[in-house]
Amino acid sequence: FGMEGEIVRTVDFAPGQAHRGIEWMGMRRNPVQIVHLTDRVCGICGIVHSLSFARAVEQIAGIEVPERADYIRVILHELERIQSHLLWAGVAAHELGFDSLFYLAWRVREESMDLIENLTGNRVNYGIVQIGGVRRDISEEQRPLIEKGLAYYEGLFDQMATLFLEDSTIRMRCRGHGVLSLDEARLLCTVGPTARASGLNMDVRQDYPYCAYGDFDVKAILPPDGAHGDVYDRIIVRLLEIGQSIGIIRQCLDSLPAGEILAEPKMAKLLSLCKKAEGEAIGRVEAPRGECMHYVRMAGKEAVESWKIKASSYSNLMSWIPMLQGEQIADIPIIVASIDPCLSCTDRVAVVRDGKHDLLTKEDLTRLSREKTRRMLQ
Repeated sequence: FGMEGEIVRTVDFAPGQAHRGIEWMGMRRNPVQIVHLTDRVCGICGIVHSLSFARAVEQIAGIEVPERADYIRVILHELERIQSHLLWAGVAAHELGFDSLFYLAWRVREESMDLIENLTGNRVNYGIVQIGGVRRDISEEQRPLIEKGLAYYEGLFDQMATLFLEDSTIRMRCRGHGVLSLDEARLLCTVGPTARASGLNMDVRQDYPYCAYGDFDVKAILPPDGAHGDVYDRIIVRLLEIGQSIGIIRQCLDSLPAGEILAEPKMAKLLSLCKKAEGEAIGRVEAPRGECMHYVRMAGKEAVESWKIKASSYSNLMSWIPMLQGEQIADIPIIVASIDPCLSCTDRVAVVRDGKHDLLTKEDLTRLSREKTRRMLQ
C-alpha cells in the first residue's frame, strides 16, 4: 500500500502459493483416488471441488449420472453454500468489531454443519461424491431432519437480515466502501457474489445448469435496489443467496426422484471405464465464492494425464486493487474480507509511509478497523 496519511493511494500485491502438491499427486493416481484429494483442496468447499472434478471425468468417460444422484448433489451443494456464507458473515462481523454478531452467525451455521454430518458422515471432507453419482443416499428417516433445518433457517432469515442490513453502524462502515464498478468487475473477470454485487448477471447454475439445477430455473441474485458494487451489496447478495439455497433444497426434496445413486456401483468396472477414457474436459460449478473449474485430460491410462484447478479466489483477488484505492487504512480488513478470499499464509502487509517501511500485522489492521467502528458508535 502506498499511503498518504491514512488514505490508501496505490495498491499492489504479489500473491504467494501454499503449494501442497495436490495436482502433482493426483496425476500419479487414478480418478477414483483423486476424488479423495479433491475434498481436501478447501475445508469449506469440499463438495465444490469433488463435484467439479467428477463432472470433468464423467464427460470424458461418457458416464451418465443417475437423476437421483444429481438431486442429492444439489442438496449438499446448497447446504455447503449456506454454511460458507454464514461463516463469511461471522468473519465480516468480527472484522468490524461486532463479536456478538460473529458468535451468533457461527452458532447459526452449526445447524447446516450438523445436517451435512448427518447426510455424509463428516462435517468437512465429506467423501460423498463419487464418479458417476454419490456414495450415500438420503433415507426417509433423514428427510424430516432436513425439513427441520430448513424451517430453522427460514425462521432466522429475517432476524439475520435485520442485524446485518439495518444496523446503522454496519451501513456506515460498508456502504460506499470497497466499490467495484460494473466495468471493473467485468474487466477483471470477477465471479460469484463479488461480481453479482457489482451488477454482473452471472451464475454457473443459471448460465450453464448442471446436475439438477436446470429443473429449478435458478436465477443469479443481484442487489434488489440497484448495484453499488460496495461491501454492503456483497453482504446483501450473500444473505439473499442463503434464502435462495433454502428454496432450492426444498424443491429438491419435494421432487426427489427414485432410482440408483451410482451409474456404476462396481468399483472394478468403474476403474476400467476410466482407464479406457480419452479426451479432455472442464468441470464447472458455482462455488459459494463463484465459478470453480477443474480441467482434466485423460489418455487411456490409469492415471490422469493432466489436472488443473482454478478456484474462485484466483478470479477475485485482482478486484482488491480498485476496491482499496482511496480508502482509509482502517477499512482494509472488511474490504479484503468482502470477497471471501481463500488464502494461506497471508497474515501481514508492508506499508510504505514517508519512505519508511512499517509492518502492520493482521492484529494491527483488525485493531484499527474496530477503533473506527467505536468512533462511529460515539
